[in-house]
Amino acid sequence: MATKSSKTKAKSTANATIASNRSATHEYFIETRFEAGLVLEGWEVKSLRDGRVQLKESYVVIKKGEVWLIGAHVSALLSASTHIKPEAVRPKKLLLHFYEINKLIGAVERKGYTIVPLSMYWKQGRAKIEIGLAKGKQLHDKRASSKNKDWEREKARIMKHG
Repeated sequence: MATKSSKTKAKSTANATIASNRSATHEYFIETRFEAGLVLEGWEVKSLRDGRVQLKESYVVIKKGEVWLIGAHVSALLSASTHIKPEAVRPKKLLLHFYEINKLIGAVERKGYTIVPLSMYWKQGRAKIEIGLAKGKQLHDKRASSKNKDWEREKARIMKHG
């Protein structure tokens, strides 16, 4: 019995990531990361299970003390119900603790930060999104970070082959 549960656990953790926003780390310095829940409709959950989501052009805003994910594209499945009209780019409410929302509000309004979605994943059967408090990078910062990334890759290659 123990081996069966460990196999299913390994299977769920291996495919836990639904989508990631790789351009966010290129465009921004990520200072703090938060994990938030998502308020979704049924057809959206089915689409997430199928991996039909894109975070590339999405962003996070705070309206009236609530945190919203705007611009995340969730494509509807062909087998979606006929009595609903799926809206692909519907704003989705994010679920955070009160003190986390207050931290985000303070950083965005006073310090000039922005909030970007980093990745979406499954955690204990629920869809979660990782958002980051970020500052924008200048062009020379982007060049330096790509140069460092190339050097780390080259260094790993050298160490591997001796």
